[in-house]
Amino acid sequence: MNRDRFWLTDAQFARIEPHLPTDTRGKPRVDDRRVISGIVHVLKSGGRWIDAPPDYGPRKTLYNRYVRWAAKGVWVDLFHALASAGGPPAQVLIDSSAVKAHRSASGGKGGSPNQAIGRSRGGRTTKIHALTDRQCRPIAFLLTGGQVADCTAGSNLLKQMPAARILHGDKGYDSNAIRRQVEESGTMPNIPPKANRRWKNCFSPVLYRNRNAIERMFCRLKDFRRVATRYDRNAVNFLAAVCIAATVSYWL
Repeated sequence: MNRDRFWLTDAQFARIEPHLPTDTRGKPRVDDRRVISGIVHVLKSGGRWIDAPPDYGPRKTLYNRYVRWAAKGVWVDLFHALASAGGPPAQVLIDSSAVKAHRSASGGKGGSPNQAIGRSRGGRTTKIHALTDRQCRPIAFLLTGGQVADCTAGSNLLKQMPAARILHGDKGYDSNAIRRQVEESGTMPNIPPKANRRWKNCFSPVLYRNRNAIERMFCRLKDFRRVATRYDRNAVNFLAAVCIAATVSYWL
């Protein structure tokens, strides 16, 4: 085993193994630990699948496992299972981060609007919307085109929010609809009011200081080069990459 490559430890794989598919038909799968380690290595390095080191076995096996499990929702379900194991957080943070879409991400089936690629001031981008707790640990993700406003995508993302006492968000989420949705779920929104608001809602700058945790989470996810730049044509595959990076970085 080459120590310069990424390899899941015994403890890490022990946490993953119970959530892996068991309904395999026909020939048994090859070593799951080796294949998943190879997938993580490609996501971290940002290289092409064909350039994966031979230590992880056939490159085609790595790619097929990554894409097929992404289509089945295995990676997303694995992330949610590990993220929910610790129970609901007391405070939740919401924000988004834009990712540049490489030219190889063009041409996904259904057209770019259906693959969460849009045009913004930064060019062709995908926006990752996320919920985290105060320890930077991600809870949920949502992908949209880069031109989609935070308050528009926020209403859909908040449907995945666990029960919490406080939700922290920046001014991009200061809309009456978002505030009503958060309050109806029994959570207090701590969102700074926009300058053009006639009635300034309650806001605590002291509690808001910890909102930088979600910014740090995005920075750590983008250490994975296939998350910092989108190379996947299909949004399902890119969401799988984001969930794998979050799982390895925070939940193992």
